[in-house]
Amino acid sequence: MTLVLAATPIGDARDASARLIDALATADVVAAEDTRRTRRLCAALKVTPRRLVSYHEHNEAAVTADVVSRLASGQRVLLVTDAGMPSVSDPGYRLVTAAVAAGHPVTCLPGPSAVLVALALSGLPIDRFAFDGFPPRKAGERARWLAALAGERRTMVFFEAPHRLAATLEAMAATFGPDRPAAVCRELTKTYEEVRRGRLDELAEWAAEGVLGEITLVVAGAPPASATDLPDAVERVRALVASGIRLKDACAQVAGESGLPKKALYDAAVAPALSDRMR
Repeated sequence: MTLVLAATPIGDARDASARLIDALATADVVAAEDTRRTRRLCAALKVTPRRLVSYHEHNEAAVTADVVSRLASGQRVLLVTDAGMPSVSDPGYRLVTAAVAAGHPVTCLPGPSAVLVALALSGLPIDRFAFDGFPPRKAGERARWLAALAGERRTMVFFEAPHRLAATLEAMAATFGPDRPAAVCRELTKTYEEVRRGRLDELAEWAAEGVLGEITLVVAGAPPASATDLPDAVERVRALVASGIRLKDACAQVAGESGLPKKALYDAAVAPALSDRMR
């Protein structure tokens, strides 16, 4: 039978579509990331699922086979997560892959998305964007991960936990440049919805006071750079190296600040040294 992916409200139950309500009531099985939250949603929608099972990141490897066997037996399975679309930084990808591999139809009930709502509210360009999920938790890993995104020209969207937001914004300001525009979108569609727009350094200072709620972060892409900016940027790279930063990391940081390609900065920075050795 069919696997149905369904978007659920990201904060306000009234955003549930008529199709979602019908699917919750008629599916043979509802596979939910958190059965308690799904029961609360069903209660708000006055729906009683026929069968509700748990499907989350810690059991999806084991439960996927069971769900696929239910599909094979002719059951219609509805997959929902706590909020938004399944498989977008949530369980679902593994199940979709398994269902497709087994030849079962997969369809989707579209609906609320924190990514799209945040983009629409950010005030930043959204003709092209990239979703990058949650940044790494450890500082060193996060710095390397952000360095790889320093030259990204598209607007970027991230999820982040409130207690890590300040550190992430500080790391982004250090890598992308303190004046890079961004927007912190908090508690979207809920009573205390807030969108804070500003430079990365300003937002980091604001977040240091403490932030609560579910966070979606939107950051402007790297600005286009002019070739005439290269000499100054290379001097900045050399100053960072002189302060003890590795050349590769210095190039990544300055690439984020200037919008110049990392390779161009690296090649220009090492060129004098190569020239000296050849004399």
